[in-house]
Amino acid sequence: MALPDLQLRSLVETDLLAYKALRDRMLADFPESFTSDAETERNRDLASYRSRLSGGAAGGTLFTVVALDRRAGGRLVGALTAEREARQKVHHTAHLVGMMVAPDCQGRGIGRALLSETVARLRTEPGISLVTLSVTADNLPAVRVYERCGFERYGCLRGAIRLPDGRELDKALMSLRFA
Repeated sequence: MALPDLQLRSLVETDLLAYKALRDRMLADFPESFTSDAETERNRDLASYRSRLSGGAAGGTLFTVVALDRRAGGRLVGALTAEREARQKVHHTAHLVGMMVAPDCQGRGIGRALLSETVARLRTEPGISLVTLSVTADNLPAVRVYERCGFERYGCLRGAIRLPDGRELDKALMSLRFA
């Protein structure tokens, strides 16, 4: 999926400050959409995000794809991380985590572009045949993006997220198998 005003590439060290800023904003503004909480992550050291770089987290992170908006001087406006299971019996499995698109850029197809690029990269990763993710079940726009890219629901984790106000939210569990 080509968006002329968008550049998709791997996260690099010099992106970490912008990545953390976007993540902190998304967690604060959309607590129902993320498993991580804003306060804990806001206090997280910038260096800890190095685990999102290719080969980070002892090799568990395969890569993080970022979206840069050329119309805004190359501002980082989205990201999606792919992690790989380290254990031998499930080493064929990748997990997608941390999908985010800046609020002022939503509705432009950036999420779908990030997802398409990530899946395309995973298809070339030796041994990967299964990709999983979880998404807040009532976040229907996100669920539809994943479904359009071929992901199917295989379950629901009831009460997976408990917000400070006591509300509990379900997570839809989704997967994509490569033939």
